[in-house]
This record gives sequence, C-alpha cells and structure tokens, in this order.
Amino acid sequence: MIRPNKHSHPDKTVVSASTVLLRRLRSRRTETFDDLRGYLVKHEADAGGLFLPAVNLLFLFGLIEYRQKNDTFEYTGH
Repeated sequence: MIRPNKHSHPDKTVVSASTVLLRRLRSRRTETFDDLRGYLVKHEADAGGLFLPAVNLLFLFGLIEYRQKNDTFEYTGH
C-alpha cells in the first residue's frame, strides 16, 4: 500500500522509505544496493521490507536508475 492512512506509522510507509532513500542518493549521487538498504534499515529498523517497494517507486518516478555492472543505484533527478 503506497498511501498511508490514519493507522500507518509515519516511518513505516513506502513514501517515508522512498524519502529516506532519495535524500541519501541526492547527497551521494550513487550508492551500492547493500549500502543503500543498510542505510534504510539503520534509519528505521523495521523498514527492511519496504526497501524494494521504495526503490520501485523512485524508479517509476524516473528519479533513479540501477547500474547492473556496478550493482549501484544512481540519482538521475529527471
């Protein structure tokens, strides 16, 4: 579920996880898969399951690209 409702914990939603990831990628431009996932889990311990949906959301918005050769995500900012 992408849209939070009144019963959702604010830090345990896809939108919140996407925001955390986007801030990290905007500051570093590129980040490895494992480092980015670790950063999200460090920020919110129960957010590990939200990593892939958050990455998918950012990809659908055209904000990030995955570089398979280096196993990294790159902020595109389009």
